[in-house]
Amino acid sequence: MKIIQSTINMPLDRQSLSDANGSIAVHQTGSFWKKMSAYIGPGLMVAVGYMDPGNWATDIAGGARFGYTLLSVILISNLFAMLLQHLSLKLGIATGMDLAQACREYFPKKVAVGLWILAEIAIAACDLAEVLGSAIALNLLFHIPLSVGVVITTLDVLLILYFQNKGFRVLESIVGGLIAIVLMCFVYEVIVSNPEWSAVAGGLIPQKQVITNPGMLYVAIGILGATVMPHNLYLHSSIIQTRAYERTEEGRKSAIRFATIDSTASLSIAFFINAAILILAAATFHTTGNQQVADITDAHHLLDPLLGSRWASVLFAVALLAAGQNATITGTMAGQIVMEGFLNLQMKPWVRQLFTRLIAIIPALFVAINYGEHGTSELLVFSQVVLSVQLSFAVIPLILFTNKSDWMGRFVNSRLLSTISWTIAAIIVALNVYLLVDTFK
Repeated sequence: MKIIQSTINMPLDRQSLSDANGSIAVHQTGSFWKKMSAYIGPGLMVAVGYMDPGNWATDIAGGARFGYTLLSVILISNLFAMLLQHLSLKLGIATGMDLAQACREYFPKKVAVGLWILAEIAIAACDLAEVLGSAIALNLLFHIPLSVGVVITTLDVLLILYFQNKGFRVLESIVGGLIAIVLMCFVYEVIVSNPEWSAVAGGLIPQKQVITNPGMLYVAIGILGATVMPHNLYLHSSIIQTRAYERTEEGRKSAIRFATIDSTASLSIAFFINAAILILAAATFHTTGNQQVADITDAHHLLDPLLGSRWASVLFAVALLAAGQNATITGTMAGQIVMEGFLNLQMKPWVRQLFTRLIAIIPALFVAINYGEHGTSELLVFSQVVLSVQLSFAVIPLILFTNKSDWMGRFVNSRLLSTISWTIAAIIVALNVYLLVDTFK
């Protein structure tokens, strides 16, 4: 069986994640599954961002307040995500640049620096959600004070650096294992919550009231803002280049095909987990009159007595901790990609991670000490608002670049794909503007 090694001809300073670029062998011949096996991994790392602790609060609130109705919003958000991640991986494979490098290449320096600052703010907000999610999980599992839990999360830096040195496949395996833990926990939660499956199926169909009911619309926009993560677009366009596909038209065509399958399948898992959180909240809280439940801690405390299972709350917290740790790995890598791509500046990983983590820890520690559980829940929601601000500044350049025929060649977006992509961008921009105006008015 012939294995293709990297044929990159780009200068080393242009290679995204130069240490890992083209490091994972790809089978040129053999069955579909043997070829596919080389591409399994990047999609899972991207899917982490769609099930991180920032998503949990919006999904819980949506299910508790409105039952299964907002399942359609989770479904539509995931379909948006599948298309945008396809564009992201296609940009990386077709051009050999990640999204950050493409922004540096295309935009004037001042614009590129502005986009870099916004991307760094988004990554810090994402890291804030990871810190808070992990701290809340430690508190729920081991009764560790939130402030101490926030400090403990600094140890993530050492763990991530250790596993990064073991190779990219090791990181992907860890991420996949943690996703499996989250998935198994929620399979159990959904089974014991015994939802009304006909209502679940009905919830997947968009309802007019999602638009006409202001309260429902607000939560729906929050779900969208928490689902489509801007840093994932930078991440995916880079990590897909760790595969040593042939840097020829046919090699890139094959890579785009297999990478899209990997991405779509992984985001389907993320859809199930997000949907499971909402289904759990709807079946457990909405149907029992506990519609006021809106944060992670309240949900955890009520699961056992309402479901009559002593494992429900434990597995809920375990899943939260696994999701938080997973998001730390991918958030760290996204930070490295953004800084190197926008500034062509390589920083030692431990310095980069420590810098980002301190930005997140300072406000998290302040709120945990002074405002406790309620304050951390509000800060978690606020982090998603910050992410929604930056989303448009990642989506619009991505669509712009994948529409450039001189960059993409035969892989340029078709007219239909371009129309759909710009429509999605317009919807995201409009809904996030509405969310921001409503939040700060």
